[in-house]
Amino acid sequence: MTDFKLPDIGEGIVECEVVEWRIQEGDVIEEDQPVVEVMTDKALVEITAPEAGRVSRLFVPKGEIAKVHAPLFAYEAEGESAGSPETSSVDTSAPEQKTDQPESQAAPADRQEGARPAAPASAAAKDFILPDLGEGIVECEVVEWRIAEGETIEEDQPVVDVMTDKAMMEITAPEAGRVAKLHVPKGEIARVHSPLFAYEPADGDTTDGEPAGGAHASSAATSGATPQAAATNAPAGASGEMSRETSGQGPHGRIPASPAVRRLLREHGLRLEQVPGSGKQGRVLKEDVQAFLSRGETESVDASPAAASPAADKSQAPARSASSEGEVRVEPMRGIRAAMARKMVASASTIPHFQYGEELDVTELLALRERLKPEAQAREARLTLMPFFMKAMALAIRDFPILNSRLNEAGDEIHYLPSCNIGMAVDGKAGLMVPNVKGVERLSLLQIAGEIQRLTEGAREGRVASADLQEGTISISNIGALGGTYAAPIINAPEVAIVAIGKTQWLPRFDADDNVVKRAIMTITWAGDHRLIDGGTIARFCNAWKGYLEAPETMLLHLG
Repeated sequence: MTDFKLPDIGEGIVECEVVEWRIQEGDVIEEDQPVVEVMTDKALVEITAPEAGRVSRLFVPKGEIAKVHAPLFAYEAEGESAGSPETSSVDTSAPEQKTDQPESQAAPADRQEGARPAAPASAAAKDFILPDLGEGIVECEVVEWRIAEGETIEEDQPVVDVMTDKAMMEITAPEAGRVAKLHVPKGEIARVHSPLFAYEPADGDTTDGEPAGGAHASSAATSGATPQAAATNAPAGASGEMSRETSGQGPHGRIPASPAVRRLLREHGLRLEQVPGSGKQGRVLKEDVQAFLSRGETESVDASPAAASPAADKSQAPARSASSEGEVRVEPMRGIRAAMARKMVASASTIPHFQYGEELDVTELLALRERLKPEAQAREARLTLMPFFMKAMALAIRDFPILNSRLNEAGDEIHYLPSCNIGMAVDGKAGLMVPNVKGVERLSLLQIAGEIQRLTEGAREGRVASADLQEGTISISNIGALGGTYAAPIINAPEVAIVAIGKTQWLPRFDADDNVVKRAIMTITWAGDHRLIDGGTIARFCNAWKGYLEAPETMLLHLG
């Protein structure tokens, strides 16, 4: 008996209502015969039979909700023994739309092709199913395979780099074995819950009833598929025989840990590199985390920068290169760049922007930073102006909470957010990212500087965790780092404001005695959502923010 699973029926659609069954249990069906009509929030869709056979069970009654990738009905294929104990799952290509639907409601063409899982390469092979990679992510691009067909793999070995519209992610092997087949070529699109590769387990056990990749589906779903560093901490030229228990790295340049352990670490704000592992090959166990917490060692430790993956550069390679003078070079719009394009279009077309410009005199702030830099360096922190900008912004928001709010989808409620999560635009290898520092109002300048350094390094390598890109409340775009003096930024929806910071220029200004003096001047430009913020509000907020930055010692009065 075979379970027919409801296939992808449109981008972002995860469920539908069963409107009408065209078959009954016991009916004989033919290939491509219409079997059921379902209604999504976009269109009425007709589902057809994947092959000829006899219907044995309808899992979802008429009027009930069916979930994508969940069993819809069961059938016995032609020639299949009714008493056969074996069961399988069929996830067919996307169904045809009703012909009376307008073309704009038709299921996307790319979801009508290739959604049927490929058969394992051999009877002994298991399919690794691409797990959930994050909320709302249904597909990804295969950037670089780290394995080839026929190769032997070990548990937790990195096997492929994939790019979603949010970040670069590393997929690891669920268990030891031999690669039988790579289902998705490099540069092609892989779909969540579809086979990614097939392998033959080392022990030959393929009858445990758990789908291949089950454990690692949990890993990606619970960890946000947070990528691990691809390089060990060993110095250049170190012996390859160095004890991995001592180095804290597994055999493939990453620290082994189960999904449950990774989730526990995130819940306590820890990174995997901070906790010494006592398991085999440096594996971090739950007991290791609990012992670490009991010692109170929760201070952030700088992790080694992830080695730049050559895949990150290759992901931007053009689909067609110029072979003769004048030929058009075509590059696919994918991943983070495509997501940014969609988000900016939506923001610019749905939010009424207005701009507000001002100048900051950061002469005193620069002097203060120079005095504090040696202390910060002694604590392995790089102290830029950005931590001051963020801390001052969090202080100003206490008096103007509307800047840290958002409008609900219906547009009839203002939601004031309890935490100030300040985003910063970073121009990385994979495109523009806006990771955010969480809870700035509770952090010291050194803690903010450490978070900025961590997020900047990750964004520039295209390896930022999904959690670092979510739940931002207000953003800063530092165009001055690239030499710009002025910009009109677009709001990072659903936030209500963003500020662009220009470069610092030494310019002549008049002092209180009308003498011309040399001052460090910076141009700033705000963009606000005019549905929530008016010119007077953002001007008063900007004056408060400016006051802290031009007289930075006043921040001491408000630090907890």
